[in-house]
Amino acid sequence: MVVPLLKLQDLIQEIRGAKTQAQEREVIQKECAHIRASFRDGDPLQRHRQLAKLLYVHMLGYPAHFGQMECLKLIASPRFTDKRVGYLGAMLLLDERHDAHLLITNSIKNDLSQGIQPVQGLALCTLSTMGSAEMCRDLATEVEKLLLQPSTYVRKKAILTAVHMIRKVPELSDIFLPPCAKLLHERHHGVLLCTITLIMELCERSPAALRHFRKMVPQLVQILRMLVTTGCSTEHSVSGVSDPFLQVQILRLLRILGRNHEESSETMNDLLAQVATNTDTSRNAGNAVLFETVLTIMDIHSAAGLRVLAVNILGRFLLNSDKNIRYVALMSLLRLVQSDHSAVQRHRPTVVECLRETDASLSRRALELSLALVNSSNVRAMIQELQAFLESCPFDLRADCASGILLAAERFAPTKRWHIDTILHVLTMAGTHLRDDAVANLTQLIGGAQELHAYSVRRLYSALAGDISQQPLVQVAAWCIGEYGDLLLEGNCEVEPLQVEGEEVLALLEKVLQSQMSLPTTRGYALTALMKLSTRLPGDNYRIRQVVSIYGSCMDVELQQRAVEYNTLFRKYDHMRAAILEKMPLVEQGGPQVDEEAKESKEAAASVPTEPQASKLLDLLDLLDDTSEDAQHPPALNPSPEGTLVHLLDLPCAPPPLGKPQEKGVLEKEGENVLFLLLCRVRLICPFPPVCPYSMPILVGKGFIQSCHSLLAPFRVFPLFQTSSPGQQGPASSPISSHISSHFPIGPQTLPPQALGISCSFYTKCSFPGTSSDWLSRGRHFSLKCQMPSHTTPI
Repeated sequence: MVVPLLKLQDLIQEIRGAKTQAQEREVIQKECAHIRASFRDGDPLQRHRQLAKLLYVHMLGYPAHFGQMECLKLIASPRFTDKRVGYLGAMLLLDERHDAHLLITNSIKNDLSQGIQPVQGLALCTLSTMGSAEMCRDLATEVEKLLLQPSTYVRKKAILTAVHMIRKVPELSDIFLPPCAKLLHERHHGVLLCTITLIMELCERSPAALRHFRKMVPQLVQILRMLVTTGCSTEHSVSGVSDPFLQVQILRLLRILGRNHEESSETMNDLLAQVATNTDTSRNAGNAVLFETVLTIMDIHSAAGLRVLAVNILGRFLLNSDKNIRYVALMSLLRLVQSDHSAVQRHRPTVVECLRETDASLSRRALELSLALVNSSNVRAMIQELQAFLESCPFDLRADCASGILLAAERFAPTKRWHIDTILHVLTMAGTHLRDDAVANLTQLIGGAQELHAYSVRRLYSALAGDISQQPLVQVAAWCIGEYGDLLLEGNCEVEPLQVEGEEVLALLEKVLQSQMSLPTTRGYALTALMKLSTRLPGDNYRIRQVVSIYGSCMDVELQQRAVEYNTLFRKYDHMRAAILEKMPLVEQGGPQVDEEAKESKEAAASVPTEPQASKLLDLLDLLDDTSEDAQHPPALNPSPEGTLVHLLDLPCAPPPLGKPQEKGVLEKEGENVLFLLLCRVRLICPFPPVCPYSMPILVGKGFIQSCHSLLAPFRVFPLFQTSSPGQQGPASSPISSHISSHFPIGPQTLPPQALGISCSFYTKCSFPGTSSDWLSRGRHFSLKCQMPSHTTPI
């Protein structure tokens, strides 16, 4: 029984009538089976109808690959109805990934050679849509012949096919150069528009073509002048603008030809000025032509007056009611601000007004342009406008606005005091939206401005008393109060008169510690500030000791560890607390000097002799004096594993005894003292592990050498490792930091106690930050042995 085949209209109606996707799939599967059966029967009269239905199925997203060969058969058919459906199927079902597309090359070549224009149009459309590089090389000659056909219908399609060929095979550019010169004389709108497009493609892909068409700039200028003055046919005019599409294409081509070429730019300067002044701006078509004119003026070697005219056109665009035009103007001015900064500055008030736009994209572009307009002459006025915008800007723009203000203030700040005030205002308004290095930069700035320490600490104290929700502000304020708290109580600042009592300062820091809004990092800053105030504020430290002892049982490990260390400093080392808690020196940020010192350190480490020499084992430390005359010597080394004494060095043999040996408890106590004092110093330099200008000893980097010298400056520790030299006797006592810089390379790792030449017994709570998982055991008292590097010589 022969099943009647559905027509295309019936199939579309049946598919649209399906209520579910399953019903749709069932209809399509059934019809595809009928289409396959029809293809197997080979009925030539039904083939194009069945392929048309299959193409509709393909457009719905269902597989239709079994119709590829049927497309080839229809293309080879002499009937136009078959060719029309066959070429359409080839454009939809074939591409470069299928080898079958090469089989239609000969059919396309035969159809291009025929004189039937509709068939030639179909072949050219198919070639420009799915033609591969091989097909373009084989059919380039036939397309070139069609470029000069008398029929404009065929010429337009041939030109667009040539554009596709050049994109696929740039080597074919030379073939299409001669016809383009003749096509420029064409009066037909479509042919001339396609020719301009072809010339643009040739110039962008072939330097030889670019040099060739630069000679035709006068001809292009004449065509554009005719369009502007006399106009073309009214058929192609849009809102009173003569053929805006052709004008835009010619302007784009002139931009390509005039780029980096003064002679061509000079030829088109007068025409560009004429277009810029005579084009009607009341219609969108005129604005499009003006915008392309501005882009052309910006890219070529135009005169200074012409560039000012272009900037003024963009300034008028900023006053347009259309948001799209204002957006385009802001983007174009942002490109011009680097080359024509003074011309763009004239429109600064208009740009600032755009900051208040309700459209998010407009306000973002206005913010970028406003930040680019900031310079040393207008920094105060612009930063004031940006700060006003920061108070009311959307939350998604606050981070960009705050960061931009800080960068502009850092670059163009007229005075340090103004710089500090600006950063404090930003911290107060949008502290949570700042970058991570904002706290470090401000502390660095305040530390370097010695004359503003009193002013800064008063401003920060007032800001902190008013709001403790902005965490970066609280961190900077806590750091500054801890460093310069004594200046806060003096009350001799004329600019910021403020009477503050010590109890008020302590109460404010306690409020920060107890606040639920405070981060663990912020609490670390506040706890360290309290510890430093124990040496800055007069009177008894009972309240500070009480707060520190409370946090000795804190759930946060870092806070608990710091509190225990600070408590131990009160109980055991109170006589050294003032020296340990002294003000931090200014640490310079990375620069060439640090790099040079690091290089010298590596060279010194490489020059250490590898052959060990015998020397004496001297004192471990001399913390209070600069000499080692009265120091006692450590005991002789006992390498046996049964020994209970904790040795400083793991030497292969025991050196001769040098005096009365110390008891085990004394040696362990001295080692613990060294480690704890060094640890306290590191803790106070780095209030908390995150970014801080004084955290170099924790995270060893380029500033490692400078940090170690300032870190260990108060201590005189005899080095355990020293470079040997011929004729050298026993070395004198010297700071251990100098030997760290000579023997231990710089690297991004935490400084271990082995690198300091220290071996001791201690508890877990008195440890270096970040290393407890490596060499500590919680709740157990144990000992460490220093591992001597192979490139050093025991003393």
